[in-house]
Amino acid sequence: MHNATSTQVKIVTADPSGIGLFGLAIVTLVASSQKLGWTDGLSYAIPWAIFLGAFAQLFASIQDGKHNNTFGMTAFGAYAFFWFAMGTSWLIKLGVFGAELASGVDGKQLGFAFLGYLIFTIFMTIGAMETHKVLFFIFALIDVLFLGLSLDAFGIIPEFSHALAAWAELCIGLLSLYGAGAAVLNVHFGRSFLPVGRPFGIFKPRA
Repeated sequence: MHNATSTQVKIVTADPSGIGLFGLAIVTLVASSQKLGWTDGLSYAIPWAIFLGAFAQLFASIQDGKHNNTFGMTAFGAYAFFWFAMGTSWLIKLGVFGAELASGVDGKQLGFAFLGYLIFTIFMTIGAMETHKVLFFIFALIDVLFLGLSLDAFGIIPEFSHALAAWAELCIGLLSLYGAGAAVLNVHFGRSFLPVGRPFGIFKPRA
């Protein structure tokens, strides 16, 4: 007679929201500085878009998938691919892939992409209401950003819409830095070192 025994192995992975929010913070700070006219050109914005905006958030998305966190996986993944696409779009605009592609640029195509991301972000903002308040306000600012980008791409009140997008993006960067710090230090110290605010408790009861 052999007694069958079973062993359960628990694999623990760290919360990736800190690195994801940090990536979002840095790329939006760099991009907003260009929109606001504080810096010039896109040459140095592109690597930050690809490595911080895209790869850092893609890494966070993959890790959130291991946590069975559909919301985090979808959010970080969707915005990671946004920055991959924006970085590539800037390269096309700058003529890296040839004059023919650069001459065929139509900004209204970006407008439709921005509009799609606006609708997506509105859904995600509703979900963020039941995560914590800092995340909710980050998503609310992303809504404003995509509204401004959409209007600007379609040529609707361009000066206002450009400024709206620029200031919203700057605020996203600053608030995301706070969120990244909170995600790291609250876990590191095992307490609410940097408050992020309780969920609203509208769509599901508070834990």
